[in-house]
Amino acid sequence: MTVLRHSVTVLALGPDRLQELTKLILDFTESTQGRGQEIVLENGQPVADVRLIKGRHLQPGARYELSETGSTDQVTVLIREWRRSKSIAVEQLLISDDLTVWTVLRLSTPDRPRLLEAEGRVRGPEGSGALRRGSGKARLDLAAWWAAVDLAPRARSAVRAPATARLKHRLFEARLYLRPRMTDDGRWQVDVAVTVRGRWLLRPVAAFALMVAGRPVRRGFCSAVEQAADGWNRAIGDLLALGPDDLRAELARQATERTPEEPMDARPPDRP
Repeated sequence: MTVLRHSVTVLALGPDRLQELTKLILDFTESTQGRGQEIVLENGQPVADVRLIKGRHLQPGARYELSETGSTDQVTVLIREWRRSKSIAVEQLLISDDLTVWTVLRLSTPDRPRLLEAEGRVRGPEGSGALRRGSGKARLDLAAWWAAVDLAPRARSAVRAPATARLKHRLFEARLYLRPRMTDDGRWQVDVAVTVRGRWLLRPVAAFALMVAGRPVRRGFCSAVEQAADGWNRAIGDLLALGPDDLRAELARQATERTPEEPMDARPPDRP
């Protein structure tokens, strides 16, 4: 088994602010209405690139089709559950020429976010074999996360990580663990650990390969963690800079902004 570790410092998002943002986004979503196959905002503007193809808007069983100009990907979204006092669960299926991705996201007690869970499966095109398949699960216990960041800056972190993920493939299994703590300047230090091991008879082969490629793998892992932290800081920084009215206006802009059509000279040449 190989263990990769790295720590990053990121902007903090407290529980009150998260609850405020979640409520605002859900209120905005629930202010939209179904009009035939169109979804429209309160002012009547249609939501771009979304069609309601089955069921009632935001009710269990509602199915939507998402599209982008110039894309051949098929994307459908299914509402499994929509009860803000209990949970919201949304399923998505993406089918492209190269792969099929199925995912489910579930948020417990959305008005007071407590638990976020995700699961998914990926497979290649028909006939591509077992090596083009994988599955995964992730879990973020928000109550445990807040408890961890409430500890003193240099206190020992919780034994059980509040955020975990597991990826399974025919050849290997990887597990991700995130443990936060508050820094002296009010940010989060997030300790990231990943364990990787081969599966079945391939365990010694995978261990040897990871040992030989150890240094490049560790550099790539640290770089990926740093990039993820930079993305988080940009996104959260932008969110924290917006007031409620500005955020609603930004949500409306993104909802009604259509995907720009790809320029002709940027498209790949047609096959003969």
